[in-house]
Amino acid sequence: MSGPDLTLNGLSHDRFLGGAVTVVQPASGYRAGMDAVLLAASLEVKPGRAETIAEAGSGAGAALLCAAHRLDGAVFTGFEREAAYLQMARQGIAANGFGARVDVREHDIAGRLPELENAFDQAFSNPPFFEPGAARAPAEGRHAAYMATTPLKAWVLFLHHITQPGGRITLIHRAAALADLLELLNPRTGEIEVLPVRAAPGVEAGRVLIRARKGLRRGPVTLYDGLVLHETAGGPSTARAEASLKGGALEWK
Repeated sequence: MSGPDLTLNGLSHDRFLGGAVTVVQPASGYRAGMDAVLLAASLEVKPGRAETIAEAGSGAGAALLCAAHRLDGAVFTGFEREAAYLQMARQGIAANGFGARVDVREHDIAGRLPELENAFDQAFSNPPFFEPGAARAPAEGRHAAYMATTPLKAWVLFLHHITQPGGRITLIHRAAALADLLELLNPRTGEIEVLPVRAAPGVEAGRVLIRARKGLRRGPVTLYDGLVLHETAGGPSTARAEASLKGGALEWK
């Protein structure tokens, strides 16, 4: 299914990570924000090794570009099926001067091509959140980002397919989807770690970051205390969240 013409409403050049990264995205409709930054901040690489890292459903490239800025020794590839988003991502790659170190390819993650099997050291994703019919229809321009026309299982299977054995898979999703994510990851991965994300102290987590290693023994699932984004509801960012917003690594523990 083809997506909407996202160029009709114009584009904006937005600054992320304290102004260090430029993201070209729609001026209205779905716009990347905190989820993309946290996902990028959660990635780690082994020192002294040029790892290859892929994103499934890279959209306009916010998480991909933020991760490439943070991990300047790694090579990144984004997979995205919507042509308009691919065009924006390529503009973002050029605007940030990433050259050949960051690339995006047109691909629907529902298809697991043989040549992509075990092709990347690690992979990450922010899949669409809601199944069709399970939530009120999103506003114009947000459908592809929010509505999961491809099931969550297909996203996990694609990430698993493209990641090398022992490589890390990282996702951010609704906290309500944690049980589904664990059910999908547990038979296929090990060293599963879960980081709840709360908007303010004492409130329920709205998001979870979850990461695991492909093909390892299951072992225990580690549930961390969680990340609190704001000191009070609607108040200033916590120091931990602010560090990620400015391009720092997200500490899970």
